[in-house]
Amino acid sequence: MSKGEGKRSTKKCLAYVAAFVVFQTAIILIFALTVMKVRSPKIRFNAIAVESFSSNSSSTSSINMRLLAQVDIKNTNFGHFKYNNSTLTVLYDGVPLGEVVIPRGRAKARKTRRFNVAVDLSSERLSGNGNNLGNDINSGTLRLRSEGRVSGKVHLIKIIKRNKSGVMNCDWSINLRTRQVENLRCN
Repeated sequence: MSKGEGKRSTKKCLAYVAAFVVFQTAIILIFALTVMKVRSPKIRFNAIAVESFSSNSSSTSSINMRLLAQVDIKNTNFGHFKYNNSTLTVLYDGVPLGEVVIPRGRAKARKTRRFNVAVDLSSERLSGNGNNLGNDINSGTLRLRSEGRVSGKVHLIKIIKRNKSGVMNCDWSINLRTRQVENLRCN
């Protein structure tokens, strides 16, 4: 073997090692930017139904209602999302009419966790908004809003844990004549 052949095989070997290092770096970078990126879960009302309803539109307007709602917690991460007890609030003109507790749980990786909740709404907390409520009852449409925050940790590869929170803001209206929920929009 001559001196020239040894240098060529060494250069060839170094070129292969460099190509392998570049390839591995690209794989690690792609893995870190896609799989290891932790996103906040999405919390939404999927469907709402009016189970019971009673109203009084005399001098002091009042309303009592029970809603059945399906809540979705969508986890788009490659690890599971473990969340703590949370509260979802239903509001009318910025005033809470009812609350429901979401018990702690877990949403599997890249899955949507669905569960049903029952929310009891009462207008007892309304003080100055009684006139607006009476007008809405007479018009036949009640506009409501729901807000909530679900906080927890995303667990990746049983090593990496990141705190994340999902926020729910939904607007909808209830047709009081048909007792149907209309225009459900969640951000």
